[in-house]
Amino acid sequence: MEPNWDDLRVFLHVSREESLSGAGKKLRLDPATVGRRVARLEAAMDTVLFIKSPQGYSLTASGERLLAHAEAAEQAMRAGSDALSGPGDRLAGQVRIGAPDGCANYLLPQVCAAIADENPDLDIQIVALPRIANLTRREADLAITVSPPTAGAFAVDRITDYRLHVVAARQYLRNRAPITTPEDLKAHRFIGYIPDMIYDADLDYLGALGIERVALASNSVPVQLRMCQQGHGLCVAHDFALPSHGMLRKVLPDQISLTRSFHLVRHVGDRKSDRLNRFSERLCAGLRAEVERLESLT
Repeated sequence: MEPNWDDLRVFLHVSREESLSGAGKKLRLDPATVGRRVARLEAAMDTVLFIKSPQGYSLTASGERLLAHAEAAEQAMRAGSDALSGPGDRLAGQVRIGAPDGCANYLLPQVCAAIADENPDLDIQIVALPRIANLTRREADLAITVSPPTAGAFAVDRITDYRLHVVAARQYLRNRAPITTPEDLKAHRFIGYIPDMIYDADLDYLGALGIERVALASNSVPVQLRMCQQGHGLCVAHDFALPSHGMLRKVLPDQISLTRSFHLVRHVGDRKSDRLNRFSERLCAGLRAEVERLESLT
């Protein structure tokens, strides 16, 4: 009995989700059907592909060897689908982008809306995550990160730099002693990320400024800026977010400034996808232009 692509696709989802139920949700199949598909593939391959344990389904040595070939088949199917539309046609289908919530909230909505306007048959999904999207498990087709990955078979393109400053609400600044030097910041309450939930060292903005205590914290940038806008303390904000928070003002902008970069990350194999290549080029260009436009308003 020869294995078929549908069973390989089920195999890929089980390997990524590490459970029949998780794979079933992705495939819109009930767990029993997923289990039967896995059993059918194992019979066709004449080998056991998964070990079941209380922690879920993990790949056997045979499963690990098959995984690379199944992923190659998946990429070939994607490339074949792209080829049918032709490079001159509009983009179509679905693209899912994983991004940190600052980028997801303040940049991607307008950039992705513009791309969607140009490509009516394209469905764009934005996944705002307090961590890096897991491309290996196909949580997203593309991931925007601050630091580039240091491991894995990924293609990385630097998109653009962005700047950050200490900010505060106007009423907060009116009701406090003037802040004239960086040393004065130590007397103020700071709002920032939850320290043990900072998943990328480059996001530890307060640590970079030598601020040791975070009095009010959230893993969400908009929540931080909302608390800051309500006058509850100082925080570090992306310049591109400030036009959406008109009550906030930069503090010591000539003395304190941070610069970080956004990177676009995807599977190396997806470089063969004309559709994803064209989408990535348009996305990066749109993000660069939007960061420049919003920063010019601050």
